[in-house]
Amino acid sequence: MSFNPEYLLTRDFGTIRETYTEKDCILYALGVGMGLDPLDEECLRFVYEDGLKVLPSQSVIMAHPGFWAKEEDMGIDWVKVLHAGQEIIFHNPIPTSGTVEATTRITEIADKGEKIGALIISDRVVKDVDTGKDICTLITTILARGNGGYGGDRKSSAPKPDVVPTRDPDAVCDLSTLPQQALIYRLSGDYNPLHASPSVARSAGFKAPILHGLCTFGVMTHALVKTCCDYDPGRFKRMRLRFSAPVYPGETIRTEIWQDGNEIAFRCKSLEQDKIIINNGYLLID
Repeated sequence: MSFNPEYLLTRDFGTIRETYTEKDCILYALGVGMGLDPLDEECLRFVYEDGLKVLPSQSVIMAHPGFWAKEEDMGIDWVKVLHAGQEIIFHNPIPTSGTVEATTRITEIADKGEKIGALIISDRVVKDVDTGKDICTLITTILARGNGGYGGDRKSSAPKPDVVPTRDPDAVCDLSTLPQQALIYRLSGDYNPLHASPSVARSAGFKAPILHGLCTFGVMTHALVKTCCDYDPGRFKRMRLRFSAPVYPGETIRTEIWQDGNEIAFRCKSLEQDKIIINNGYLLID
């Protein structure tokens, strides 16, 4: 099926309902690098069931519709898809187990031209089925690099990205990733072969499988919850960012942080590539 923006804007994704356990929370935390030092008592709380805590970034995989860009009716050149941006609004703490549901909908598509691609924005509200309360709202932006230039509107109503300060950061947090990090993270539900198959990665223009954008996002969240919140994930209220470059498993991610009261600006870079990989980050905490 050819790429049809009008169809995508009305496409029915259905309602996803899933039940997860403490084991799923632990697997997610291991997938984003928690527990690299098994003697670190603060990190242990996210990978050990006694007093288990949930990373705020786990919200992105809850009631997830899967890698829908690969489905035939979407008409998307899925090999060239990149995660461009993510925003999360936290309404209530994430339980360590339970049943959740959400409905994904595509809200906007912008044609950025044949050389850049089509910008596709979707959202979903994750609800706790047992309590009826909303847990979070997720706004996701992907760049379909192979689907631009179809003649659509180039403008997007998405807000302009936040700008990080030009002064030196108030804090810096370096966290390493494992060479097999993507192979662990994919077990939490994102099976895009770009992150596992060397041949698929090469066909997409990469030298090797890259780390999931949302795995990098999880490493960054670890840095923020450690540096700004004393490992209290319940303090996260709103977070948004732009992905600017891919990360290869095994690289070290440096998170630079500027804090002004309960508002935090941040960005991340790969030390090995000497390149910014996440930019225009904003976090609101209580």
